[in-house]
Amino acid sequence: MEYILDTHILLWIVDDNPKLSKNVKSIYLNPSNDIYISLTSIWELVIKISLQKLIIEDSITNFIKKHIRGNNITILDITLHHIIGLENLPYYHRDPFDRLIISQSILEKIPIISNDKLFDQYPIKRVW
Repeated sequence: MEYILDTHILLWIVDDNPKLSKNVKSIYLNPSNDIYISLTSIWELVIKISLQKLIIEDSITNFIKKHIRGNNITILDITLHHIIGLENLPYYHRDPFDRLIISQSILEKIPIISNDKLFDQYPIKRVW
């Protein structure tokens, strides 16, 4: 199966946060699953780091090497198709990063791993 990680889920995985569901841990640890992180999430992390709303142990470059590429998480690029998909996406969710991840999920037909229940208002599969 393929899955897109919501940004906070990536951070929870890195921190081994007890908020992670057993289901998410099992999906993440299953080597037969293809796990993606949207480039949108990396963009969001960089903004939060630059605003000092998020502290990471090292540079974002090393974070990507260690926690994304080092864990065989594939970066899902943002395409024009994903951006155009936002045009008719209802504003149930106001966060622009989450909206773009939702657009990617809809268009690529890949479920999102998230605990954000607002995602359920969209025609996607949210896994928690």
